[in-house]
Amino acid sequence: MILSIVPGTFAICRLSPTQDIPPWVWQRKAFLSVTYTEDELSIVCSVEVVPVDIQCERDWVVLKVQGPLDFSLTGILSSLVSPLAAHNIAIFALSTFDTDYILLKKMALPQAKAVLEQNGHTFH
Repeated sequence: MILSIVPGTFAICRLSPTQDIPPWVWQRKAFLSVTYTEDELSIVCSVEVVPVDIQCERDWVVLKVQGPLDFSLTGILSSLVSPLAAHNIAIFALSTFDTDYILLKKMALPQAKAVLEQNGHTFH
């Protein structure tokens, strides 16, 4: 797979499922994901906009799989996350209509990049 690094540093936030999407989310839209479930409102956004009192994990980077990817393709995420898991690199995966994204802690990026390249993936 061809991968790219989305510019910026990101946070993965957890809010109440009864809460509306807060206005601070919309301040920077380089990468933004909002997911509602019956258990939570999960937001991935630029770390710079997250208020200090919000429950979140900070300092994530985003790897983008160059797409668009056909829905019939199988094993894409597995080919990326399996080698990372084998090297104890934690990830947070997201998928969109066109492609997949993998978030990992900023400090793990050099090792993750080396592992993925050793497994045949390239960075653009």
